[in-house]
Amino acid sequence: MGVSELTQNAVDVLPAGELERKLALGRPLRVKLGIDVTSPDIHVGRAIPLQRMRAFQNEGHTGVLIVGDYTTRIGDPSGRSLERPVLSDEEIDADAKTYLEQAMVVLDPDRTEVRYNGEWLSKLTYAEVVRLARTITVARMLERDDFEKRFKAGDPISVSELLYPLMQAYDSVAVEADVELGGTDQLYNLLAGREVMEAYGLEPQVVLTTPLLLSWDGEKMSSSLGNNIPLTMAPEEQFGRTMRISDDQLAQWYELVLEQPPPTGDPLEAKLALARFIVERSHGENAARTAEEHFTRVVRERQAPDEVPKVTVDPGTVHIPKLLATVFGNSTSHWRRVISQGGVRVGDQQLDVFDMTSVDLDGKVIQAGRRQFVHVQVT
Repeated sequence: MGVSELTQNAVDVLPAGELERKLALGRPLRVKLGIDVTSPDIHVGRAIPLQRMRAFQNEGHTGVLIVGDYTTRIGDPSGRSLERPVLSDEEIDADAKTYLEQAMVVLDPDRTEVRYNGEWLSKLTYAEVVRLARTITVARMLERDDFEKRFKAGDPISVSELLYPLMQAYDSVAVEADVELGGTDQLYNLLAGREVMEAYGLEPQVVLTTPLLLSWDGEKMSSSLGNNIPLTMAPEEQFGRTMRISDDQLAQWYELVLEQPPPTGDPLEAKLALARFIVERSHGENAARTAEEHFTRVVRERQAPDEVPKVTVDPGTVHIPKLLATVFGNSTSHWRRVISQGGVRVGDQQLDVFDMTSVDLDGKVIQAGRRQFVHVQVT
């Protein structure tokens, strides 16, 4: 595998020629990727840098996966107009425990060194933090696009946010990284790592950034926006969410996720192949086959799945929005709106907006939206 395969889809590889020089050293490189535990899931978009790490691992290099249990407590402001809310210690610790299993969907466990940055950051004395803070000036910090905009607008910037890129950079010092990976929104932080490593007498790392994957709504894939596909999500849901992307997005998804050009021909077949890959990578070939059968039956042919949850109701009039809220969550007003938009069927009939109560539900299957079903029995 040549340099071009290692840097496939990369936006930045900085400084120019430095990766080639490091590869010529003839030793395994230490390729770092830090992931903060800002949500319980690693999704398909966050897996793009993991795929680059796997490419390096396939060539005999060491992937150094840093779980940011400590930096999460500060919060990364990258790409945000406001300071990121800080999670509780309990939330962070619970999320961190799930990350290794998820990351290994993509990575080679035998060539992965897993570190938690609390291992070294929690031990820094106040004097050591001050020494770290001396490595970059405030003027240099304010060159960051998001900080610059907030500063000019008079919006608050906390000192803890200024410390975040320094803490991430110190991770590179602690593990002596040769290469650091990240999304394009991390470019400033990764370059700061070079400056800090040099200040600590280490050879600066190479910076390699990858594009941000856009979800079906055109926004950056994000757990907080709910437009994500977690690597350990149920196969049927992974398949269904992948099929939601538009035809125009196929090229980017094929290039970043499958790392190949999109096939010519039917966009539907291309999406099906993409969904199969995502499910098979996480759950195996049999799960991918079952998920596709489920999608075909439930979404394309609008049939109920083989296994439908059952609910028992008392005889008499049933308020269907309330029933759906009890079974599937959300509010009764949400389900009234879905019904008014023609999104609920009872048996073979679309539920009318003027008929939200019914006594004729016994033995019927209610379909709410495209993939939610419940079998009603009256006692």
